Amino acid sequence: MASLEDPRRFGAGDCGVVSRDQATGVGPILDLPMDWLEPSDDERVILALARLRAKDREDYRGPVIFNPGGPGGSGVWSLVDHGKYIQSIVGTNFDIVTFDPRGVGASVPRIECWETEQARSLWNLQAPGTIDSHPGVLSDVFARASAFSQTCERTLDKSGILRHSATASHAADLLQITKELGEEKIKFWGFSYGTILAGAFAAMYPERVDRIVSDGNVDYREWFLREHINFLQDTDKVMDAFYELCIEAGPVQCLMYDKNPVSIRRRIEAILEDLQKNPIVVAPSDEGPLLPQLITFSKIKAFISTSLYRPFHTFELLAKVLAVAEKRDGRALYEIFKPGDMLSLCAVETVPPTVPPDTLNEGTADVFSAVLCADTPQMNDTLDDFAEYAEAVQKMSYSAGAVNAVNRMGCVSRHIRPKWRVAGPFNANTSYPILFVNNIADNITPLISARNNSQSFPGSIVLIQNSYGHTSLSTPSTCTARAIRAYFQNGTLPQSDSVCEPDGRPFSLPAPRIVESQGDEITLAVQELSRKATFEFQARLHGLL
Repeated sequence: MASLEDPRRFGAGDCGVVSRDQATGVGPILDLPMDWLEPSDDERVILALARLRAKDREDYRGPVIFNPGGPGGSGVWSLVDHGKYIQSIVGTNFDIVTFDPRGVGASVPRIECWETEQARSLWNLQAPGTIDSHPGVLSDVFARASAFSQTCERTLDKSGILRHSATASHAADLLQITKELGEEKIKFWGFSYGTILAGAFAAMYPERVDRIVSDGNVDYREWFLREHINFLQDTDKVMDAFYELCIEAGPVQCLMYDKNPVSIRRRIEAILEDLQKNPIVVAPSDEGPLLPQLITFSKIKAFISTSLYRPFHTFELLAKVLAVAEKRDGRALYEIFKPGDMLSLCAVETVPPTVPPDTLNEGTADVFSAVLCADTPQMNDTLDDFAEYAEAVQKMSYSAGAVNAVNRMGCVSRHIRPKWRVAGPFNANTSYPILFVNNIADNITPLISARNNSQSFPGSIVLIQNSYGHTSLSTPSTCTARAIRAYFQNGTLPQSDSVCEPDGRPFSLPAPRIVESQGDEITLAVQELSRKATFEFQARLHGLL
């Protein structure tokens, strides 16, 4: 087993990244059993890791490990992209360490269900749209999910990774990383799915918890047991904030400005109803596109849902998209939605899942359904069962229910079961209390989930950020960043249900309170971190892009 303290594994720089030609040479990699219950030399996983070394060595406090979410998000990519801002928040006397979880990114074997990139691209071109776009689409989406599940299991069966991809195995990997770093207990900051990993780790190894920040919380019992539906509880609160803040911002900053929130909502409903019957056609031209493009109901509906992840950064653009769609200006919409330069399908290199890729990617999309289905009880849903579920989800959220209903359908026709999974109980007395952080309204991980999860761990605290969107990173908040730093530096916990104000609001509206020490290191870091943490990968995981 490669030791993380071996300098060859990290190279001479601040962080090291495993690449294809490094897979058997230098680079931060960790060789672990695929099966933790019956370890063998025959079935292994190789994890890619990266570390940003502490700048302050005189007051060195050890490593903080983070997970960016997903499941399927690449920690290595995230560290290279914005790890220095995470370090600025927790403190430069910490190393920042992360990894690509088993199946993800530069770790091998990867969970990739298509044998070639061309096959994946052609499959994606057949997407039928959101389940509320037209009558009968629900049946198409259900059949498509079943076909994908069968393809995935056929492609990955020989590797064995699907039998060992549940969160229990990820938590065991995390424990081993902690040990290899020479630590008895973990310091960890998990976002979104990272809160599931954090909760599983804390339940399985409560005596190994030093500090855990659980940020943007997925409900344990919803994820692992499907006991209830919580994940869209706050979604429409975020959409309602769009209407209210638009009016406050005025017609210059918000192009959908109207006399009251009801008027704005009705205009959006009219836009979507029109697009259902009459998609906007963008004709080819010398400036592009090369082929006719359609601006459809599903595309606008998905864009609305995507915008709810980061309202601070996206609400102005959302208002512009809707205002342009209302005028049926296809050319302006094409300029907003057009893809960047793309290689032809035939030029896309296929990297085998047993080989790390040449370049870092934000994540590995097929991991989401693999981990979700491994973590939950086996699903035997029929089309009628799913139709009932989809109806319940759409009633919970008018703005994004139809888009997000497909999450659970990723488990249709899955038959390979995990050898080891977390099934509860989700409660333990950790050796140090957990800090749960959640926005007042999060479109995919609501505040109620943070409260539910906190009840599982005595002494834990819920810190509320008075902003909208997914995780605390969706809106910069110096107050939240300072609370997280104090927790990691000296274990200070805020009062239960303390509220932190953001540094600003959507549509460039001022913060509720003046930000003290504007321009200092923490404020600048949290602003940059919020800007860089786009959640585009997580949006794609939920079928939005």
